[in-house]
Amino acid sequence: MPLLSLSRTFSAISPAPPRQPSSGAPKLRRRTPLFGALCLLSLGTLTAIGFRSGCAAQSLSRLHFLGSKAIAKPSTRGLHSTGMEAASTTVPSIVVYVTVPNKDAGIKLAESIIKEKLAACVNRVPGIQSVYWWDGKIQTDSEELLIIKTRESLLGALTEHVKSNHEYEVPEVIALPITGGNLKYLEWIKDSTRS
Repeated sequence: MPLLSLSRTFSAISPAPPRQPSSGAPKLRRRTPLFGALCLLSLGTLTAIGFRSGCAAQSLSRLHFLGSKAIAKPSTRGLHSTGMEAASTTVPSIVVYVTVPNKDAGIKLAESIIKEKLAACVNRVPGIQSVYWWDGKIQTDSEELLIIKTRESLLGALTEHVKSNHEYEVPEVIALPITGGNLKYLEWIKDSTRS
């Protein structure tokens, strides 16, 4: 909720000060200490959400009215520098999502990916419901999700393998970067996949 809306909300629920006879000069209305505390808590929450969601720079830039002394400028260092680049024993790695129509298709595709050393691990997540737009209308299907951990350099080969071994006309292949984690696990991804 924007701070201006908070201000209006708390102004609306704060009891009005007793009316005093007009002395010609307008009286300033004091906000209750509760309002100030809530504003500070809201700013802290916005900042925390921004940093957790990776939107810290955007969240902080919206708070420019507080002045440069109130908020330190966010770091320009990306998440990649926190784990993967620092570890010379690993390679850039990714997580790839692929949906399949059923358990048998999931097992078959997962095993073929591992056999070809296109990934170190494939998790099969049964029982997902997919709602999507296809052929001009909303479709709903029960599917299984494959979560594939592999090297970034293998994405092209993995995508081609999925397209060649999948029964969908347009199979889902979506890659997300792994920005850090357990160094031993990241080394295992490197060691378990082809170069």
